[in-house]
Amino acid sequence: MNTVATQFLDARGLNCPLPILRTKKALNGMAAGETLSILSTDPGSVKDMQAFCKQTRNELVASNANAGEFEFFIRKA
Repeated sequence: MNTVATQFLDARGLNCPLPILRTKKALNGMAAGETLSILSTDPGSVKDMQAFCKQTRNELVASNANAGEFEFFIRKA
């Protein structure tokens, strides 16, 4: 993947709603256009991140699943 993140968030081991809450907090401290990379082990985070981005108008640039870990790249609006 060629997506370069400006900041990283490790939300592995956290269950809903903590990955979304930590994502929201991280994005609040970022400038528009910056990209946040999130790692999560919560399977529910896949739908949660999609809904969060749609609701907040941030862009879900990419998402990947690999061996029980989920990686998301969100560009702040």
